[in-house]
Amino acid sequence: MDIRDVLRQAVRRVPDSVVADGGVTAADVGELLDQDEWEVVLEFLIELGEAYPADPSWWDLLAEAARQLWLDRVEAWCLWRRYEAVHGVIRADLRLVPSTAPGGRRLPVPARGVLRPLWDIGDVTAAGHPDLYVARIWVEDAPELPPGGRGTVRLAPLSPERWRRLAPGDVITMHEQAPVAGTATILEASFTERAG
Repeated sequence: MDIRDVLRQAVRRVPDSVVADGGVTAADVGELLDQDEWEVVLEFLIELGEAYPADPSWWDLLAEAARQLWLDRVEAWCLWRRYEAVHGVIRADLRLVPSTAPGGRRLPVPARGVLRPLWDIGDVTAAGHPDLYVARIWVEDAPELPPGGRGTVRLAPLSPERWRRLAPGDVITMHEQAPVAGTATILEASFTERAG
């Protein structure tokens, strides 16, 4: 399927009632598609996808469009949103410990969900030790989070069912070694009814 077909299919699946933050609708995007403004169409479709609960297959279409346009970061974001459409959204305010402190990162946290640190979300093992879980990090609105920095992140747990009890205001800790590497306060924790 070529880029025009992929984008046209995505436009058709957006409900008529959906309006993006800037007032853009699927009809507006359809007009741009007729003008072969593919990257702009993709950007607007992503905005529309934030305005309603788009399903995983819709995000697959956008990821395919981004792949065909060689937009690696956009493709990664669409796949991330696909994960969230299946499992839910966890957003947090992450504060990294200074790079000079024990456990502090010396390199920035990359934005695109490639770092997979361990997280203490409050569970304990039978021996009474913290039970740590892996979750990828996506840094919002920045190319990276510098060592000792602070920013809003999204988390994609490898075992999302264990995270379902989290709520805004909960504090969890990030670990890459024994000392704490960062502290995150949950800003949003919304889970889908049926993950999978």
